[in-house]
Amino acid sequence: MALIEYRDALNQAFAEEIERDPNVVLIGEEVAQYDGAYKVTRGLWKKYGDKRVVDTPISEAGFIGMGIGASMLGLRPVMELMFWSFATVAYDQIINNAAQIRYMSGGLINCPIVIRGPANGGTSVGATHSHTPENWLANIPGLKVVCAATAYDAKGLMKTAIRDNDPVMFMESTLLYGEKGEVPDEEYLIPLGKADIKREGKHVSIIGHGRAILTALKAAELLEAEHDISCEVIDLRSIRPLDEEAILTSVRKTHRAVLVDENKPFCGVSAQIASMIQEKCFDDLDAPVQRVTSLDAPAFYSPQIEKLQFPEVHRIIAKVLAIS
Repeated sequence: MALIEYRDALNQAFAEEIERDPNVVLIGEEVAQYDGAYKVTRGLWKKYGDKRVVDTPISEAGFIGMGIGASMLGLRPVMELMFWSFATVAYDQIINNAAQIRYMSGGLINCPIVIRGPANGGTSVGATHSHTPENWLANIPGLKVVCAATAYDAKGLMKTAIRDNDPVMFMESTLLYGEKGEVPDEEYLIPLGKADIKREGKHVSIIGHGRAILTALKAAELLEAEHDISCEVIDLRSIRPLDEEAILTSVRKTHRAVLVDENKPFCGVSAQIASMIQEKCFDDLDAPVQRVTSLDAPAFYSPQIEKLQFPEVHRIIAKVLAIS
């Protein structure tokens, strides 16, 4: 297997799907001649041309609406947002059109579109560029929400998302683009709604998604080495559909759960999962469910302060120790 960056794993997914299906097109601001704001689409315009890789004006409501319309007519557009934060100006298109069309048409019209791009903060670009919107979108029936933590998952999940007949919102934590991971040379797909056990354990379940998984794995290593506590790390991979069975199976084994989430604490993804655990396996718990989230504040511009905003290794360790 090749060791490649997260951004290149996505690039491979796009190239393979463009080759496989003539209806797949990449659309967005600077995806073509500039190779994408984070170089995820590097080289694809030169190889596949203007009809498969299409630059747009800075008008999210316009080009997301165009992509939704194109998907209803048979194309499979992959739309790049320069930042997921900018999707807010296109929410009418995403929520009232993409998410609803299957229901509104009585199942006659599909919307096979992928909307993707960098989410979360960590690059000191300020509050308006650093939103973590997976919980906003997971609240809408009709949308699927995917958060890949590794290069391997990014490629396999993206290929599946492109082939899905429903709108898929694909979140890519900005700081993950340079992370390297092993990716098979042969084709593979990862089903949406199937969580992954990133680390086996027996004392505490640490459950999260996206970049938080890398933080959770570092915490698990230290807890094993310094405190002899064995943590099982569950990567959700997608928020909707949610692999409830994987979560409940792990918690029933370890009897303790710490949820790690870069969302804000109020109404975040971890709040939903905590509710589900306590509703469905309360009698299996030996301690209250714990959460480690981002601070309940807009993102900070200062790099030094911004680092304090997200779940950190020492905060995860403290929560695990509190219930062990």
